[in-house]
Formats: sequence, C-alpha cells, structure tokens
Amino acid sequence: MAVTKTNASRNSPEEVNAYLDNLPIDRKQALERLRKIILKTVPDCIQRVSYQIPIFRLKKDLVGIASQKNHCSFYTMSPNLVNEMKNDLTELNVKGTTIHFDANEPIPEELVVKIIKFRLKEAD
Repeated sequence: MAVTKTNASRNSPEEVNAYLDNLPIDRKQALERLRKIILKTVPDCIQRVSYQIPIFRLKKDLVGIASQKNHCSFYTMSPNLVNEMKNDLTELNVKGTTIHFDANEPIPEELVVKIIKFRLKEAD
C-alpha cells in the first residue's frame, strides 16, 4: 500500500484519502465509517498519515485507524483508556491499546465516541 508522504506535521486529509483508496472495498467502508465518527466528534482534529496509518490529532495523537491483512484496527493509543474502559471492551478483540475488528462487524458508534471523548480528556 503506497502512500505518498507530504509533511507529517500538517493537516493532510488527502494522505488519508490515498490510504483508504488503496483498500479492499469492505475495509475502506469500515474505516471510512470510523473516520466519519471521529470527524463528527472532533471536527477540528488534524488528520494525517503517520507511522503508515491514518492518525487523528488534536493537541496530541488521539486515535488511529488501519487495515491489516486479516482485520481492521482502531488504535486507542492509551493504556490508561484500555484499563479504565475494560468493561466496555470485553466483547472486542483488544491487543495492547488496539482494537482489532472484522470490517463486517464494526465497533459500535457509541463506543467509538466514548473512546474519543476519553482521549480528548487525556489530551487536556
């Protein structure tokens, strides 16, 4: 998956578009759904590709999304979040600070919003 990198410190939604455009349709749709939820929850966030994945940032990196060989990933980037929200995450496949999911079995929107709001509090 080749993504042309411009400037990682800038708002680069076109890099995120290029990343998503290279994905199989089911994964693209699943990650576009997450992207829309993130942008609806944090409309002023910067979206860019960093560490070869789309990252959403406001003051600091909040969350990331990615397509892997056998699943999609939602990066919470917070060990504290995973510990504090463990009861909310019990039905999900969590490895470290990352939630792995099948493109056809999306993470519930309410949980995505709750994760983002938690990350916003951590950023303050």
